[in-house]
Amino acid sequence: MTQTPKPLGSRPELLRMAQVDKTFNGNIVALEGMSLQVCEGDFISLLGPSGCGKSTALRLIADLLSPTAGRIKWSGGHDTGDLGVVFQEPTLMPWATVAQNVWLPFRLRGKPYGTVKDDVHEALKLVGLENFHDSYPRELSGGMKMRVSIARAMVTRPRLILMDEPFAALDEITRFKLNNDLLKLKAAIGCTVVFVTHSVFESVFLSDRIVVMAARPGRVISELEVDAPYPRDAHFRTSAEYAAYTRRATDALHQAMGEAA
Repeated sequence: MTQTPKPLGSRPELLRMAQVDKTFNGNIVALEGMSLQVCEGDFISLLGPSGCGKSTALRLIADLLSPTAGRIKWSGGHDTGDLGVVFQEPTLMPWATVAQNVWLPFRLRGKPYGTVKDDVHEALKLVGLENFHDSYPRELSGGMKMRVSIARAMVTRPRLILMDEPFAALDEITRFKLNNDLLKLKAAIGCTVVFVTHSVFESVFLSDRIVVMAARPGRVISELEVDAPYPRDAHFRTSAEYAAYTRRATDALHQAMGEAA
C-alpha cells in the first residue's frame, strides 16, 4: 500500500539549527553558519564529503556537543525520551544479552526491566530479532548487531532518531536489506529521521529530503526533495525516477566538493 505523508511544506517544525558554528581547539572550524529545519515525519539525509561536519551536526542535535555560536531549538521543548541515536558501530555491551542491551535507554531512566519488557519485545520483533532475547553480541552477525542498535534507539518510541552512517561497514546485500527495513520501522513508529551517509544511492532511496553539505567550513550548500512515494523497494531502485534523482544528488555533491576545494 502506497503511503502518502503530509507534503513537506505542511509538516510542523520539530527543531531548527540556526546559524550554528562549531570550532574545536580554538581554530578547527567544523561548522560555520549551519542552518537546518527538521519537521515532523521528515527523513533527512545529510550528504557530503568527509570532513564536512555531518557527524558534528548530528552530535550537536543530540546534545553530545555544544555550539560555539548559534542555537538549536526544539519546538515545544524536548526530553531524553524524544531522541534515539544509532552510531556507525553498534556499540553494544558485550556482557549483556540482546534484551538487556535494548533495555538500556529505559534503565538509564530508572525503569526496571519487568515494567518495560513488552516494549523491549516489541522493538526486537520490529527488527526481526524476537527469537534472540537471550543471545549475546558475540553470537550475532554484523547486520544483526546493527538491528539490536536500531531496536535500542527506537524502544522508547522517540520523536527523532539520529543515525550516523549505521550501515557503512556492512556488505551491499545486508545494507540494502536494512535500508528496506529502516523505512518499514519508520512507518511503524511514526518518527522523524536524520541520517548521515556518504552514499548518494542510499540517500535517494531512503530520504524525502537530501541536505548536501560542503566542507572547510562545514555548511549546507543545497537541498534536494525526493518526491517519490513510500514504501520504496527494488522496483524503485531500478526505476528511471530513481536514476534521475541520483544524477541530481550526484551533481549537487560534486558542486559541494568543488566548494570545499
